[in-house]
Amino acid sequence: MNLYKVDTGRERAILVAVDIDGTGEMALDELERLADTAGADSVHRVIQRRNSFDSATYVGRGKAKEIGEAAKSLDADLVIIDDELTSAQIRNLEDITGTRVIDRTALILDIFAARANSKEGKLQVELAQLNYRLPRLIGMGLTLSRLGGGIGTRGPGEMKLETDRRHIRQRIFEIEKELENVKRHRDTLRERRKKLGYYVVALVGYTNAGKSTLMNLLTGSDILVEDKLFATLDPTSRELVLESGRELLLIDTVGFIDKLPHDLVQAFKSTLEEAAYADMLLHVVDANSPHLYEQMKTVDNVLESMDVKKPMITVYNKIDLIEDTNLLPRIEPYTFISARDNEGISDLLTCIEENLPMDVFKVKFLIPYEKMNIVSTLHDDAIVIDEKYGEDYIEVEAEVDKKMYMRYEEYRDNSKS
Repeated sequence: MNLYKVDTGRERAILVAVDIDGTGEMALDELERLADTAGADSVHRVIQRRNSFDSATYVGRGKAKEIGEAAKSLDADLVIIDDELTSAQIRNLEDITGTRVIDRTALILDIFAARANSKEGKLQVELAQLNYRLPRLIGMGLTLSRLGGGIGTRGPGEMKLETDRRHIRQRIFEIEKELENVKRHRDTLRERRKKLGYYVVALVGYTNAGKSTLMNLLTGSDILVEDKLFATLDPTSRELVLESGRELLLIDTVGFIDKLPHDLVQAFKSTLEEAAYADMLLHVVDANSPHLYEQMKTVDNVLESMDVKKPMITVYNKIDLIEDTNLLPRIEPYTFISARDNEGISDLLTCIEENLPMDVFKVKFLIPYEKMNIVSTLHDDAIVIDEKYGEDYIEVEAEVDKKMYMRYEEYRDNSKS
């Protein structure tokens, strides 16, 4: 027993990674942040350099025994592995180390379970957890025997997952039906936004890059901001008015991360689709991150996997923490900001204005005389090409933007436009 152990109410974790490509230290740095977010303190880090993962124990039996000895001497509560494990690997590691073992996927799912607030978010996380646990019910000894008792066990633990696959499959079916209803509701909202002609701009980026801070600054909202990974999960949307008067809808999406669990991507698909339906993306980058290039590549890979191809502005955030912006990659269009210090925001708004896709429609409107205010609006905010006064209505030919095109849909002369 470690006589110097202080009871902080947090679990004591040994972090383990197999380093195949030389990125082991970087991987454990991020795993340590994930563990901290979940409520665990790293008491020891282990990197096993190998050409491939060991199929039985991930790290090899000898290294697993070393980890078990370290766990005993450091009074560790659990071992966290930086990759996704099979149930057999988990069982073997727990048998050898005598310590509860969870993998990176279980850790991330645990964080999502603790931070999901909306009904949709909770359903999505539960679905991902059930899909993750179902094939691992056999052989997950210490992990499943302690459901509800620590990191990696939050969520649907009371369902006694290890005993009833049928109930789990039934619950998965029920959640998928509920999420289908949520998806239909989200599709309806998107259609409504489309009819109103809103340009939609989505914030994307690696977790903790500062998206929520930027969202609050641009729109005056009060989204939770913490220096933790996945501080916010549920997408939020707010109206943003540019200096020209153009109205946008700004949407904050869930942060991306390396090795984002497949089950989680699938569960949050309707949420992540907000980026796919946006007119433009703002890729918020932590300019001070020592792993900037890797994090940018991760975001690109996630967007590519979702087949998202939209105009994008690279927004280098946290420039107050770096000395030379010339060292940052130049990916046009780009801009530098500090959301915390309100620096560079005017340049960002200008950049959005200059790069936002601009749909122009040439259309004829048939406007009743009692709606003369619409004619005035067209003269103020559109390019009026021709105007004729008939017996029952005014015929106005104009070039209008997407918003006006949709706003005055009922007055469009579709037979002649």
